[in-house]
Amino acid sequence: MAGKKTGATLGSIAAELGVSKTTVSNAYNHPDRLSKPLRDLIFATAADHGYPGPHPTARSLKTRRTGAVGVLLTEHLTYAFEDLASVSFLAGMAEALAGPKTPMLLLPVGPDPSVEKAAAARLVNSCAVDGFVVYSVAADDPYLAAVRSHDTPVVICDQPADDPQAAFVGIDDRLAIAPAARALLEAGHTSIGILTIRLDRQKNDGPVSPQRLAGAGHHVQRSRVTGALEVFARAGIDPGTVPVIERHINDAANCRDAAAEMLHNHPRITAVLCTTDSMALGVIDYAQAHGIRVPEDLSVTGFDGIITALHRDVTTVIQPTKDKGRATGEVLMTLLSPPPGGAVKAEKTILPTVFRPGSTVAAPRPGRLR
Repeated sequence: MAGKKTGATLGSIAAELGVSKTTVSNAYNHPDRLSKPLRDLIFATAADHGYPGPHPTARSLKTRRTGAVGVLLTEHLTYAFEDLASVSFLAGMAEALAGPKTPMLLLPVGPDPSVEKAAAARLVNSCAVDGFVVYSVAADDPYLAAVRSHDTPVVICDQPADDPQAAFVGIDDRLAIAPAARALLEAGHTSIGILTIRLDRQKNDGPVSPQRLAGAGHHVQRSRVTGALEVFARAGIDPGTVPVIERHINDAANCRDAAAEMLHNHPRITAVLCTTDSMALGVIDYAQAHGIRVPEDLSVTGFDGIITALHRDVTTVIQPTKDKGRATGEVLMTLLSPPPGGAVKAEKTILPTVFRPGSTVAAPRPGRLR
């Protein structure tokens, strides 16, 4: 059998078929614009000549579009696949992008507070993407500054929420944490500790001072902690008596370590409010390993609604993480392909949360750790 012809180009295929180069290009890039018989004829002719279709690099130079979007994560790459909230968020984004078959480019820049603006700009500017999703970074993050100057559409998820130039998708963290705090009060707890993940780009694995909390650059965690303290204050608990302990990385080892620090340094507390489910699971695991019963000896609440916490019946606040990813992807696609009439206004999308009682909160047993 004779081999396939070689050296074909989009132009030569068009000339052989007696159609325009645009028609051949549409067969690959906009197939809905052609009839099926014409598409089949173009593909069959191209296959006979060994022509694979328009080169993506040449196409992107002509259209100034790459067909990809960037997702900026100020975490290590493993975090995107191990943290269940991040996994759920990315799954939601993937659903939103599945229709237009838009690939995602993950930019795991890591939680390094020492990175310089020039280095951040070089990395971001090297990314050939049509738009960016910024997933939960501090307002002063140099990578966020680089994305802002990239001259492409930007959607911010979670934080920062006050960027006037970018669309935003998130929740009201201050209000969302309130039901968990009230659940502890209604059960009778007055000696309560709080565990939180990273409050700022500057690392702090330990107690959180009022000054650090007030100036925290990560407003999601700051809002959850201050929201809980406000609920406690209205019940007569002095916020200054509530210990707050922070961990920079939200993984299992750090969460258990934070629980150990809290329970060792504050043995009289009867409940721990956590700003993530991972921290709540860390408290529960540490407690069980040291003969502390949950909830009989220690009550625990979480935040996020990850599947592991739900399976273990943790009292938690369920945020629509997958819906956040889906909404973020949909907003970005709208910005990339605005409807007739002009650009889309950068608006805020605030999603609802749901409190789930669970079985990790009970009335306090005085003197349990004395």
